Amino acid sequence: MVSLEASGVTVAFGGNRALDGVGITARQGHVTGLIGPNGAGKSTLFDVICGLRRPSSGRVLLDGHDVTRLGPARRARHGLARTFQRLELFGRLSVRDNLLVAAELGPERRRAAGAVTEILTRLGLTEMADSPADTLSTGAGRLVEVGRALAVRPRFLLLDEPAAGQDGAETERFAALLRSLADEGTAVLLVEHDMTLVMSVCDQVHVLDLGKIIAVGPPAEVRCDDAVLAAYLGDL
Repeated sequence: MVSLEASGVTVAFGGNRALDGVGITARQGHVTGLIGPNGAGKSTLFDVICGLRRPSSGRVLLDGHDVTRLGPARRARHGLARTFQRLELFGRLSVRDNLLVAAELGPERRRAAGAVTEILTRLGLTEMADSPADTLSTGAGRLVEVGRALAVRPRFLLLDEPAAGQDGAETERFAALLRSLADEGTAVLLVEHDMTLVMSVCDQVHVLDLGKIIAVGPPAEVRCDDAVLAAYLGDL
């Protein structure tokens, strides 16, 4: 089974450990949740997995290949794509062109325009396809960023708070999208603060607090874990 695996990941800033021996696995055909309070180290872990930050120790495997020393571009060639907590769109380009930039770098570059049209339809973005990205609502912008990640046909998809700015109906549609991506064989790793979304769509949830994983399991188990309630869910 295709999987993304990080093991023993430690990241230190001076004398402080942002991540301390963290391990996480996201498997093909599953949506894996990564939750925890602000400052827990979730985005730092994403940076390690996608190659933007070199860990002090530990390793990252994509489908059994050790990519710990590879940069982001070479990891992308192994099928890894991500979105960011802060929107990273080309604001003056249209929604369509934002997707096209990615599609022309992916495995379907010979049919990039057709692939983009399919993504626009799938994400419900067709009506705004020619709108500049910087005119969109936050929720729509998040979808464009997800669409850009999908344009490279990833096997491993990392999503950093993709539901931020979405209303209830948009979040429900987004949950259905995540499940469909998993059903198609994508390994989805989701960082999200919307616990309704996390608990409804994830197959397994990892909880990160102060740089350490404090719980792993199905959503029904994690939401009742005493350590998780004390560190995070009890404050919601």
